[in-house]
Amino acid sequence: MADSRAYSLKKLSLYPFAMARQSKVIQFLLSILFGLGMMYWLSDPSFTQTQNLVLLLLFLAIALWITEAIPPFSVGILVIGYLVVVMGTDENQHAMRYVQTWSDGVIWLFLGGFFLAEGMKKTRLDEALLGILLPKFGKKPEFILLGLMLTTAVISMLMSNTATTAMMIATVSPIFASLDKKSNFSRALLLGIPTAASIGGMGTIIGSAPNAIAVGALEAVGISISFLEWMVIGVPIALLLLYIFWRILLRRYRVGREEMTVQFALPTVEHSDQLSSKELRLQKNIMMVVLGITLFFWLTSKWFGIPIAAVSGIPIVALTMLGVLDADDVRALPWDTLMLVAGGLALGMAIQEQELAAHFVDKLSGVQINFYLLMLLFGFITVLLSNFMSNTAATTILVPIALSLMSISSGDFSPATLPLIIALSASCALLLPVSTPPNAIAFSTGLIKQSEFRLGGVSMGLLGPVSSIVWVLAVTSIFN
Repeated sequence: MADSRAYSLKKLSLYPFAMARQSKVIQFLLSILFGLGMMYWLSDPSFTQTQNLVLLLLFLAIALWITEAIPPFSVGILVIGYLVVVMGTDENQHAMRYVQTWSDGVIWLFLGGFFLAEGMKKTRLDEALLGILLPKFGKKPEFILLGLMLTTAVISMLMSNTATTAMMIATVSPIFASLDKKSNFSRALLLGIPTAASIGGMGTIIGSAPNAIAVGALEAVGISISFLEWMVIGVPIALLLLYIFWRILLRRYRVGREEMTVQFALPTVEHSDQLSSKELRLQKNIMMVVLGITLFFWLTSKWFGIPIAAVSGIPIVALTMLGVLDADDVRALPWDTLMLVAGGLALGMAIQEQELAAHFVDKLSGVQINFYLLMLLFGFITVLLSNFMSNTAATTILVPIALSLMSISSGDFSPATLPLIIALSASCALLLPVSTPPNAIAFSTGLIKQSEFRLGGVSMGLLGPVSSIVWVLAVTSIFN
């Protein structure tokens, strides 16, 4: 009897896993059916077989990214493999171009950023930065909140938003322990930090994958944006939205001005890898020099005529040659993000080369579309999609369409306008705990309700696209 009970319990424990697998398979099959249905519905008699197959791939990828029947990075690999098979059967197509998205300049730029982020984490340079900044916030809760949000935003411009949020929440964890778990200040911190991480990613090309997708798409049509030029666009928007959300948090949670004693959990250095303090100090100094040189050449790439992708070779070579990073550290890099970005670039390339977006835009050629309305439409659609699917995937889908629509819009605007607005708006999707990994980390503490994310989701979802439109129009009109 006991054996039967144990056997039954064992079987029951496996039941959720079996159900999850079954659900994933069903979602995958439904995604295929959705792709086929959309292909037959939208196909045109003038389409070639290749165009129909790319149309199928587009809607299959959309369905898979929304349902997450397979992980987002797997969809990226599927896209590249599918295109190689489809284009390989057509003599007029060059299938290997889609594999070569792996060596696209955007991928190398991201890879250089990953090496810098991993080096900062391993040498604890990020924690050293925290140690310098945290004592300067003072003792008033409102300025502590602002300081933590600013620090989070700045670090997330260079590091993963997810890693930045995890580090910052761990750093402020003693505050949660010393205050009531449901205190307004704790909840304001748990909303402010993940929002700052997502918004801070707007500041640099490597800060967020949608930024890189937009830059890659614009380079494909002959528009080059340097690292510094992106910062001119992204940093002011990030700081403005950060300030606005800080004021919203102060008003919503009534964060007081009374001084309070605050303790931060600054991590202590553990010599688990048997490195001497002298060696650790040397590695940190090496990291600071490499970071400084890389940022300098990224910011001045146009002045020296060095492609920003080529500059990424500096941290890749220097940090491995000088022993800051080893093979295990390289294996730990977020390669899945590169897979997703490479797949997104390949899909965007296929949509443009097969002129799918141009075909559907031509159907609207008799309609004069107001460009201001178009900007608002793309900004809010990007936020909506990014709340329910990967913001990288949403950007991948929308940017090629936006580039094609520029031809029929009214007004004399830079072709870069819509892609820039889409990329910036993608970082403003904060409505749900699952909308971004930083939100999920904050929600996992159990100290904040799901409904409280609506504060950032609604405010940033409305203000983000609008402020992005105003600033992008100003910058593109001034600097062309």
